[in-house]
Amino acid sequence: MRLAFTAFAVAAALTAPAVAQSEITPLVNAEWLKANAGAENLVILDIRDEIEGTDLGELPYIANSVVAPYASAGWRTEIEGVPGQIPPVEQVAELIGGLGIDNDDHVVIVPWGTDSSEIGGATRVYWTFKYLGHDEVSILDGGWRQYDAAGGERVAELAAPEAAEFTAEVQENLRATTDDVLAALENGVTLIDGRPVEQFEGQSKSPVVASLGTIPGSVNIPHSEFYSAEYARFAQPETVAALLEAVNVGADEENIVFCNTGHWASVAWFGLHEVLGNENAAMYDGSMAEWTQDASRPVE
Repeated sequence: MRLAFTAFAVAAALTAPAVAQSEITPLVNAEWLKANAGAENLVILDIRDEIEGTDLGELPYIANSVVAPYASAGWRTEIEGVPGQIPPVEQVAELIGGLGIDNDDHVVIVPWGTDSSEIGGATRVYWTFKYLGHDEVSILDGGWRQYDAAGGERVAELAAPEAAEFTAEVQENLRATTDDVLAALENGVTLIDGRPVEQFEGQSKSPVVASLGTIPGSVNIPHSEFYSAEYARFAQPETVAALLEAVNVGADEENIVFCNTGHWASVAWFGLHEVLGNENAAMYDGSMAEWTQDASRPVE
């Protein structure tokens, strides 16, 4: 990573060792982040929305971090009338490089950590890095809530990052298309709806979805089951396995996770693919917004 360092930051960077490849896990805790914050190849990526205007006082930022708010930095965009899509590869790679992140950096994503819907920003950005072929990425479990509770260093302002070169190597197997979902219906591949129960059952719907209901044959694991808002912790592997068992889905079974726009679905995908380790899980980022654009596609 390249930053316009202060003299103190330069001294810290010169003394801090790089994070070892073996230490890179899907989730890291606040104590780990505090201990490794000065590592030369570590980038703390703060994706919190609306940092300004909060009650955080004069020290609202995480020390040694770069800021790219989930809702406004360009992580998602509307494509052909479908909201929430990943931008063209060149565009999102430029966004990442502009944050001073290169292919050798270990990126730790920090959301607010308030609830499972908000943590979806972190899991969606995490999925984006993985889709672009960058495996050196983690999420701070519990986000800002845990960082602040652990006494993480806060600063008044941040140095501007110096642009780096980030090269994408797209991993198509992580992203399901509408054609993939149609094929899944024919071949019996499990579809997992990560929306709340009332949307899965057709009692309500998102404004961006054209009709009530879900994709036929889907099972429902609401995104809220994967994250504890009370304790600010992501579900453990045994919990994720139990969620799958409850809907008769195997831990290693091929599946496609969806929601309305690929936001909540990313929470479920992260639980299945990263926490549980099911490499056969993909995410349909078009989700119900794209699926219901064509009235001929079945909805149950």
